[in-house]
Amino acid sequence: MRNRLEIKSEAKSILRSAHASPLLVTAIVLVVCYVLERIMSLIEYGTLFPDLYLLRFYLENFEYLMSSDPYLFMTDPDAALYYAGFAWPTISGTLTTTFFSILISLFTTVLYGGYYIYCMGIRQGLRMPCTTLFDGLSVAGKLIWCSILVGIKTFLWSLLFVIPGIVAAYRYRFALYDLYENPGIGVMEALEMSKRQTLGYKSQLFTLDLSYIGWFLLDSLPSIVQIAYIYMSVLQDPMYYLADPMRVYALSLPLPFELQVLIGCVWPLLVQVFYLPAYQCTELGYFDIAKQTSGIGHGAAKPRYRRLPAPGCWGCLPPRR
Repeated sequence: MRNRLEIKSEAKSILRSAHASPLLVTAIVLVVCYVLERIMSLIEYGTLFPDLYLLRFYLENFEYLMSSDPYLFMTDPDAALYYAGFAWPTISGTLTTTFFSILISLFTTVLYGGYYIYCMGIRQGLRMPCTTLFDGLSVAGKLIWCSILVGIKTFLWSLLFVIPGIVAAYRYRFALYDLYENPGIGVMEALEMSKRQTLGYKSQLFTLDLSYIGWFLLDSLPSIVQIAYIYMSVLQDPMYYLADPMRVYALSLPLPFELQVLIGCVWPLLVQVFYLPAYQCTELGYFDIAKQTSGIGHGAAKPRYRRLPAPGCWGCLPPRR
């Protein structure tokens, strides 16, 4: 079987030959999802950037919060802010917030479904325009129900311990892909197909995720810089902060609030635009290999032998006799 580097190289070659630019399609998906997130914040809190609104109030009233009741601020920050006069511009009712939250979540799920279909199409050498992003609507019901079931199963396995939950997440990693390729099958059948396809591949998918950890850290660079700045500030004069530990809460980068929010919003989107297409196509490469070796899935040939799990893989069971 081909190794991870070969599959990654193949994915990059496929992306270069795509009709519609993978960077453009990925950017469209990420920007639309981000705009929907901002709209949800506007509906729920009355402001597009609730974190910025809260941070500005907090820093402007820091001295009052510390002098009035520091113990209350440490034990119940929400109550301390309330007594300091903090209030959101507008707060929608619970039913309104819940309705729009579910609606936006469903639309985001379907949009990402169209993105996965786009990636599957370019792997097959098909001409996939940007309008492919709406193809997820054809299986929207099954797609949403499958996502819910995968979340429930992963959560239930996580109750035993963290590791069984991680194994369950990888067990059903290919369920959505099976639904896209076989719209006529049921959700439970797709889950069962994924369970059999990932036999022997969970550790390899886990390794694939680990290989992108550098990109994930780069994605979180603004937060890492903020945390590093706080630690460096404390280490420069530790006695000053030991005398009053609450002063740490007032530390912030020496940049305008608006610029900090802009960087925190735009930077992750830029990073994801560059690594997400390659990551997605590489994972689909494993999906194609898993179909061929297991003989399960659309276009898979029946294997001539019974496949054993890869040596040393975790979350694998031996085949039934």
